[in-house]
Amino acid sequence: MKLSKGGIVLKALSFIFLICGAILILFPFFITIITAFKTQQESAENFFALPTSFYLDNFVSVFQEAGYLTYFSNSAIVTICSLVFIFLLSPMCAYAISRNLGRGRYYKAIYYYILCGIFVPFQVIMVPIVKLLGTMSLTNQLGLIIMHVTLASSQAIFLLVNYIRSVPPDLEEAASIDGCTTMGAYWKVVLPLIKPMTMTVLILNALWVWNDFQMPLIILNESPNSWTLPLFQYNFKSQYTFDYNLAFASYLIAMVPVIAAYICAQKYIVAGLTQGAVKT
Repeated sequence: MKLSKGGIVLKALSFIFLICGAILILFPFFITIITAFKTQQESAENFFALPTSFYLDNFVSVFQEAGYLTYFSNSAIVTICSLVFIFLLSPMCAYAISRNLGRGRYYKAIYYYILCGIFVPFQVIMVPIVKLLGTMSLTNQLGLIIMHVTLASSQAIFLLVNYIRSVPPDLEEAASIDGCTTMGAYWKVVLPLIKPMTMTVLILNALWVWNDFQMPLIILNESPNSWTLPLFQYNFKSQYTFDYNLAFASYLIAMVPVIAAYICAQKYIVAGLTQGAVKT
């Protein structure tokens, strides 16, 4: 099919727009990489130039001088624990709601109450959260994990309820005939079938929890030893004001786990967002 002159121009403009957008997004990433591998002298001479060699001492200094592993492990603990509880609680809650949504007002009321959390900006509940956690002595990593799981539940349950409703209940009935309990049918039948959406929820929340700055800033204020990586990097920048190479090296190290996780789970995200629309 031949394109008209107007169609060719529109397509060319679309490509130009996409290329400009890609450059705008990738340029900061490019600056981070080249600065992390340059010496201070190279950065001072030309900040945007490529490094003459792969200078690795910046990465060594980050781990040796700044206690980077402590904050890296703090972020890993908070992220992993949050994801474990999200995996255990959100699909189970969504399963109970989806299978009972049309049987009465109780589950419907719970469902809409949970969905209200999507529409409430975090800034609105920020001060009450700090007050409540302070009263309960939870201004620590445990309190941060609880808040991550709580705030993630609204979106997770919304996505999972709609996805589980596309799974035929006949499969669970067949499992119950074979002697499966409700919990057994959930673990052995439903949970494997909703794997794409479950993985989507986990990956999206992993990216959010790992990169979250605002909540650790207001919760982890008792001891610097409990800081997560984004909070440490915020203070790290002020501590090493003139050493951009060291700061960018720390940013690059922090990006590696997130990029690796997204690349490995990208197929699940795509499947989770598309398969639910075509199931019968």
